[in-house]
Amino acid sequence: MCGIVAAVADRDIVPLLIEGLTRLEYRGYDSAGIAVRDESAKRALTRMCSTGRVADLAVQAQDCTAKAGIAHTRWATHGAPSERNTHPLMSSGVALVHNGIIENYIPIRQMLIAQGYVFVSETDTEVIAHLVHFELKCAADLLTAVRRACAQLVGAYGIAVIREGDDCVVVARRGSPLLLGLGEHGNYAASDASALLSVTRNIVYLEEGDVAEIKRQSVRIFSVGAGDTGRATDRECPEEGTPLVIGVDRPVHVSTLSAEAVELGDYQHYMQKEIFEQPEALAATLEMIGGAQSLMPNLFGANAPEVFTGINSVLILACGTSYHSGLVARYWIEQIAGIRCTVEIASEYRYRASVPDPNQLVIAISQSGETADTLASVKYAKSLGMQRTLAICNVPESAIVRECALRFLTRAGPEVGVASTKAFTTQLAALFLLAVTLAKASGRLSVADEAQYLTDLRHLPLAVQKVLTLEPQIASWALHFANKHHALFLGRGMHYPIALEGALKLKEISYIHAEGYPAGELKHGPLALVDADMPVITIAPNDALLEKLKSNLMEVAARGGELYVFADADSAVTEGDAVHVLRLAEHYGLLSPVLHVVALQLLSYHVALVKGTDVDKPRNLAKSVTVE
Repeated sequence: MCGIVAAVADRDIVPLLIEGLTRLEYRGYDSAGIAVRDESAKRALTRMCSTGRVADLAVQAQDCTAKAGIAHTRWATHGAPSERNTHPLMSSGVALVHNGIIENYIPIRQMLIAQGYVFVSETDTEVIAHLVHFELKCAADLLTAVRRACAQLVGAYGIAVIREGDDCVVVARRGSPLLLGLGEHGNYAASDASALLSVTRNIVYLEEGDVAEIKRQSVRIFSVGAGDTGRATDRECPEEGTPLVIGVDRPVHVSTLSAEAVELGDYQHYMQKEIFEQPEALAATLEMIGGAQSLMPNLFGANAPEVFTGINSVLILACGTSYHSGLVARYWIEQIAGIRCTVEIASEYRYRASVPDPNQLVIAISQSGETADTLASVKYAKSLGMQRTLAICNVPESAIVRECALRFLTRAGPEVGVASTKAFTTQLAALFLLAVTLAKASGRLSVADEAQYLTDLRHLPLAVQKVLTLEPQIASWALHFANKHHALFLGRGMHYPIALEGALKLKEISYIHAEGYPAGELKHGPLALVDADMPVITIAPNDALLEKLKSNLMEVAARGGELYVFADADSAVTEGDAVHVLRLAEHYGLLSPVLHVVALQLLSYHVALVKGTDVDKPRNLAKSVTVE
């Protein structure tokens, strides 16, 4: 994986390919490349690649012109980042880019070697390029060859293929997102709509098993089943400049994403921008309750009243930061709705024997909606007979949203920084709203409590805005972390998952080793690590567990530890020589985790600035994890 852009147009598409890759940099990558039918080289394929940034690739491509081509940013899975492993991969006039993992590449590779093919890379992708070339020996055209090749692949793929002499690009997807863009001067494909904003907003989301042929004035989409047969949807552009119309099974969506939404503006980094966008993102996510006097299940879909009836438990499936939002939600769902809740790491759940329950609500949480492990886990749960499914997601037409019976869109807007911020807080808002809605559906919610929860949710954007005013003080704390190599985050109750999230953010972007712990477990191991060189960051809201937390702080202070305490205004935590206290403006009850995590996001961001790391593109990480 990570990012794909392809184009066929009546003008030079090289700048578009470079711009598209630049817009996809947020997904994380370690190399980049393009292959085009070079107009200055009699339409022969020209391949260029870089193991640096897309900007380095742009320098190589500045004298190249082409009207058809494919481009890719790669996050290494098979083979180290190197020029020979960088996509596009070539096979005698065929060039191919690929997101995903091919599970049966070894037997295919052995077959192709027996046919005389020579492999130059360590990737699983090269087998697809050679396989397409092999199928071209008896196929009528590139489209047929790609369809036949795809029928032999096991695993996940989003691919784009081009060859010398053809006036088209062929794309296909299974288990990895891919979409088409329909424009005035050409047609396009990408793994993310943001890559195509400069040329079109008319988007067609390919479905599982789709193969599409992209030409200047037409697109053909085939929905491929078993073997090499498929149902074709074929529409021609009636005239120049008229958007292509696909059949109802592949509708055209007009993207509401704006180019400005993915521009950096006056901020230093996308992560900083997205931290400060959280009040707006929360307000957009909660817009539907702005004037509501009560909550209705229909917020989660037309079938929600039926799906929510008779639920006896909740299962949350997620990975990474989304998993932490699920851990917070467990406290809310059990306390407010009185429903047992289990939270599972998606990559673990799908590989263990579990006890299915058809009356369990299965919730999938994902920023992108394409997280491979989460998507597979939902499918696994459904295969066990659990059909009550709900997606909480930031991308409307994503695979997880389409897979689930119900949906709630978080409306965080595009999140470019690899370290998730506004996607996390909007997930928390959605999950709190769900907990209250489930409580009402089960008859556990009083009128007074419902009114108070609605008031708290409406005030949440303003409460977060107050936390953001603390940035200068948090930035001064960050200076103390310049030479630190380890950190410990402590929280109790529903703030323990926030400690986990704070530790994750710090390690992701500053490369400081950090762990999150429930404060009550401090003396069961982590206390052995505490000394003056290991900062201990503590979340200290003024709740029922504050007095117990103070005892944990004393344990750290007694061992010479340096404490950084995020407290509420009325938390009676005393500042001292080795105890630094920053007070949030207000205690926010059950929604307190949302406020405290914003403060921790700011701390991680400013520590990363002090350490001089690449904030938006941390090493070895990808934004959309579309492989296992």
